[in-house]
Amino acid sequence: VQLQASGGGLVQAGDSLRLSCAASGRTSSSYVMGWFRQAPGKEREFVAGITWISGDTAYVDSVKGRFTIARDMAKKVATLQMNSLKPEDTAVYYCAFSYSGKYIARDESRYGHWGQGTLVTVSS
Repeated sequence: VQLQASGGGLVQAGDSLRLSCAASGRTSSSYVMGWFRQAPGKEREFVAGITWISGDTAYVDSVKGRFTIARDMAKKVATLQMNSLKPEDTAVYYCAFSYSGKYIARDESRYGHWGQGTLVTVSS
C-alpha cells in the first residue's frame, strides 16, 4: 500500500485547509484510514480516523467540531477538512493505513503504512 498526502500550507488562524490522502496498491476492501500529526518537539498524535466500509469516524478531542474526515471509496482518497484552524494545529500531518477494518485505533503502531507527511502552519 502506498499513500500520497497533499494539501498542507501556511494559513492564518481561523482559516481552513483540506488535506487529501490517496491510497494505491493492494488495499483490500476493509480497512481504516487515519490522520496523525506531529508538532515540533512533540510526539506524533492521532487526529482522526475513518473505517472504509461503514464510514465510522473518530477524532481527538482537540479537533472535534472543527475537523472532518471523509472518504471517497471509488477514488480511494481520504480527506481531512480542517476549519477554524488554530496556531496549536501547526504540525506535520501524516495519513496512515490500517488493515483493522472495524476498529479505529489511536495507537500509531496499529498502522502499517504511512504517507510522507504534509506541513500545516497556522499563524496567529
